[in-house]
Amino acid sequence: MSKVILVCGQVRNGQPTRPTLECLSLANSLGGTVHCVLLGSGAKGAAVAAGHQGASQVWANEDASFDKWSLATVANTVDTAIKSVSPALVLVPATTHGKELAGKLAARFQAALASEVIGVSADGDAFKAVRPIYAGKVRANVKLIGAPAFATVRPNVLDVAAADSGKSATVSDLAAGAADSRIELVSVDVKGDSGTVDLSEARVVVAGGRGLKGPENFHLVDSLATAFNAAVGASRMVVDAGWKEHRYQVGQTGKVVTPELYVAVGISGAIQHLVGMQNSGCIVAINNNPEAPIFKVADYGVVADLFDFVPKLAEELKV
Repeated sequence: MSKVILVCGQVRNGQPTRPTLECLSLANSLGGTVHCVLLGSGAKGAAVAAGHQGASQVWANEDASFDKWSLATVANTVDTAIKSVSPALVLVPATTHGKELAGKLAARFQAALASEVIGVSADGDAFKAVRPIYAGKVRANVKLIGAPAFATVRPNVLDVAAADSGKSATVSDLAAGAADSRIELVSVDVKGDSGTVDLSEARVVVAGGRGLKGPENFHLVDSLATAFNAAVGASRMVVDAGWKEHRYQVGQTGKVVTPELYVAVGISGAIQHLVGMQNSGCIVAINNNPEAPIFKVADYGVVADLFDFVPKLAEELKV
């Protein structure tokens, strides 16, 4: 089989995103030749960093239209790279965009797809992937047979190997694929106070729940998130009540997050919410109910009135 491993990366502010670097590190650990696709503004500059991370070949297109992420065009462009290099495995960050891209391409190639993987290893002419199932209670080992195989990699789970400035990648232009004439991109949602980082990618998340008592008090979460330089999240109750939009929701029917630090403000800890954040590196819970289920998964618990504690914590962090 081909020993080429292709990473479909993402670019932000002229650099590969951290989930892209995690995919590159994983690809290098598998012992193959690593190629990478980078699309959008700053792609060729990001190719330098990808080279330092072990990519030997980067396929790049700096057309700013890719920044809006029209799925059909992106998929058709990556399709060209896949057919050119015939990879054994295609790794994609398990972000919102990455998951929809991997699904579309796997269906197109009638290929195996493992989603939200937290590890991959070579297994003869195939690959084995590890992925959590049943709300993270069980880890499944799945074998990906055939080439190309696809896997989306859960962000913030794998380490990023140290960059090697002595390594570099050959950068080649990748022609943009055709758009789908049946689809018109009408608008792109502009993110608000969650910042420019996708919630599922964030290294720090501060999330608010029912304990805030109303949308007028969510500024407490926003200010704490600003102090932590964190993304903002919310419980399902907050979203269902219309306090925050669905893109902020953490949980089984929202986004699964695995940040280094997760701060739960006024969140009781319903199982639906715990599914979405219980694998965070460090969990801090702030709640006035010492019996709240959130404390069962928290590394640190603060039993206090959040309206008194959170402003003081935010102020201390600003010093």
